Amino acid sequence: MKRFFSNGFIHLFLFSWAVVSIFPLIWMLSTSLKERNEIFTNRGLIPNNAFNFKNYLDAWIDGGFNRYTLNSFIYTVAVVIGIVIISSLAAYGISRLKMFGKKTIYLSFMATLMIPIPGAFISIYIVMSNLGLANTRTGYILALIATSLPVSIFILKSFFDDISRELEEAAIMDGANRFQIYYKIMLPIARPAIATIIILNTLSVWNEFMLALVVFTDNSLMPIQMGLSVFVGQYTTQYELLMAASTIMVLPVILVYILMQKQFIKGMTSGAIKG
Repeated sequence: MKRFFSNGFIHLFLFSWAVVSIFPLIWMLSTSLKERNEIFTNRGLIPNNAFNFKNYLDAWIDGGFNRYTLNSFIYTVAVVIGIVIISSLAAYGISRLKMFGKKTIYLSFMATLMIPIPGAFISIYIVMSNLGLANTRTGYILALIATSLPVSIFILKSFFDDISRELEEAAIMDGANRFQIYYKIMLPIARPAIATIIILNTLSVWNEFMLALVVFTDNSLMPIQMGLSVFVGQYTTQYELLMAASTIMVLPVILVYILMQKQFIKGMTSGAIKG
């Protein structure tokens, strides 16, 4: 009986927490389907016209949200691919290869975690200006990759450290070279850790806007977060369009998590032996 009440309390707590977490999303979706004059008169979650998708069309086309969404899609895909490739190569080299100074290299990466990213904006902008990369997509993508590498390398190195070296020895006996071991053995085994990196960096890049304010002067290059400011004016806020745009912004992130949640959870809770 004691265990029954204990489990009941835990489930009740988790259910309450889920409701509290999901309610803002439901309220956002509800508001995005309401007309402007209905927002302040209809306090319920059910709009008068549940199929009113005009707000989405207005936000997407008239508000220029399609351009901002495309920008963020380009940035997210490019940055995540770059991070996965570079961090996996770096982590594999630091973890498995015998080379001089690899501990110093690793500690140098980890030391950057103590520097707040906004505190490095001035340095980043000066370097990008000297290289002619300010106000360019390439410069923004490279800056995001550089600031996200330390955490990704840390996650992957920890994963590679725990993989049995017998796998490498067997592959070498079969005639595989180092790159083949990395590509055909290590990466497939490290899929949970890679999924974790993909989700964390997708969230980070998709929600980023502070660095964009520093790097970009051209409004057409701004990411999706800056697109939300279009619907917030000095004297009035278009709440229905703002909520429609916010819904559009949230959906891709939810989709990525749903598709990769099993690998993400496995990567966060994996034990000492991988494989």
